[in-house]
Amino acid sequence: MRLRFILACAAVGLMLGTAAEASVLRIVVVEASDAAAYVKAIEQGKALMKAKGLPADIRVWRARFAGERAGAVVAAIEYTSLEALAKADATMNTDADLKAWLASLSKVRKIISDSIYEELKP
Repeated sequence: MRLRFILACAAVGLMLGTAAEASVLRIVVVEASDAAAYVKAIEQGKALMKAKGLPADIRVWRARFAGERAGAVVAAIEYTSLEALAKADATMNTDADLKAWLASLSKVRKIISDSIYEELKP
């Protein structure tokens, strides 16, 4: 009985360890009438996030072959783990500089959707 319990705990630990290593992607679809201004604002935010020690890779995309979503602008923010995303989110909500930057984004974009994806690993 004790051996089964130990094996079960080890299996859960392995599963949690694998999940912790999976990258996390946050996808924010926005409506931006001036995409160049949005990209510039994101670049400013990337520099600010780096200065604050928030490890995230942010890239901005425009949909080409996406049916009625063609032309949509998407920001993809990749984090190394769900924990990194949670840390970044907490900092974004408490740091005055980051809060001001996020507020300034409302001048250049309107959020259509905001989703989080976890990487699937074998």
